[in-house]
Amino acid sequence: MRHNKKFNHLSRKASHRAAMLSNMATSLILHKRITTTLQKAKALRVYVEPLITKAKDDTTASRRVVFSYLQDKYAVTELFGPVATKVGNRPGGYTRIIKLGKRQSDDADMAFIELVDFDENMAKVEKKVTRTRRSKKSAPKAEAPVEAPAEAEAPVEEKTEE
Repeated sequence: MRHNKKFNHLSRKASHRAAMLSNMATSLILHKRITTTLQKAKALRVYVEPLITKAKDDTTASRRVVFSYLQDKYAVTELFGPVATKVGNRPGGYTRIIKLGKRQSDDADMAFIELVDFDENMAKVEKKVTRTRRSKKSAPKAEAPVEAPAEAEAPVEEKTEE
């Protein structure tokens, strides 16, 4: 019976799966974005988000716990340094998975997983305010734009050298 066994085993033995997720988490932390299959990305999200949460509390004990999962001191240093400072105020949801389509060779669903706060392209895009349909009575009235007053200074005469 499969009672209470809800995570994806990814068709691997436990030791292989743990090693693969550790390597993928290390690559994600060091490179901030990796491309993989959709199922591996979903499994990686479950694996790496608790580690990022643990990195927000920079103690020796939390460093040792994270190192036991990652087994890479450079990734641990990166995680407790720049990554932890950027996600310090975020309550969760440190990763984003974006689907890329099917892989040509075996038709597997592909996706890339990235750290949310490190994507400059998404940060540059301003979110547009979408208006919902409302009745005219409840719609807020638009105020006239306030113009800056014209400067009261006298114009400065330019002197030309002759």
